[in-house]
Amino acid sequence: MKIVIAGGDHAADYIIKNFNKRTNKLIIINPDKEIVKTLTKNHRIPVFYGDPYKKEILETANVKGCDLFIALGYKDTDNFVACQLAKKVFNAKKCICIVSNPKNVEIFRTLGVDSVISSTYLLASSVVNESSLENLAKSMSFDNDKIVMTEIVVKDNYAISNKMIMEINFPKTGTISCIYRKPSVIIPNGKTLIRPGDSMYIVSAVKDQKDIISFIRTEKY
Repeated sequence: MKIVIAGGDHAADYIIKNFNKRTNKLIIINPDKEIVKTLTKNHRIPVFYGDPYKKEILETANVKGCDLFIALGYKDTDNFVACQLAKKVFNAKKCICIVSNPKNVEIFRTLGVDSVISSTYLLASSVVNESSLENLAKSMSFDNDKIVMTEIVVKDNYAISNKMIMEINFPKTGTISCIYRKPSVIIPNGKTLIRPGDSMYIVSAVKDQKDIISFIRTEKY
């Protein structure tokens, strides 16, 4: 497959790792010079520097006829324009983009984007020392908010910290899809050790998200 990954940072790194196989031809485009350097170093593949919503950049990167175009930029409008160009000018077979405003999901779908992922932030925090709040848990919804991916940073005082996944009896209602431990993305198994500072990405149904967050944030006795 010919796959274009346009924009993004950690998400781009993760997707590249999963698609970087001999059977796939990856075309990576990114408007951030530092991210370009990081992706090039991590995956040892060429990365085009430039804005993926500009026709000349897509032309230089030779995205014409790609099987899949994935827009991971920070601005909804940039992702939409990139997908429209890829689809209408360069004949991309399928386009996927992320949006930060959930209201854009149906709008972008109606305007021709094949798949739209809604990025939202879930305010899920607890009081520490009666004044400060714990870090936000970030979440990204899929398939019109039926499925959610939650990102939680592990803290040293969490009960799961410094334990292997097989030891923590993780809820069956969720799946740990990956762990980001700077600068690497880890695809976990039962023997994977969870460390303080790890960013855990959990896929679950929306109705189970709160219980999973509570489980992860359970503190040591």
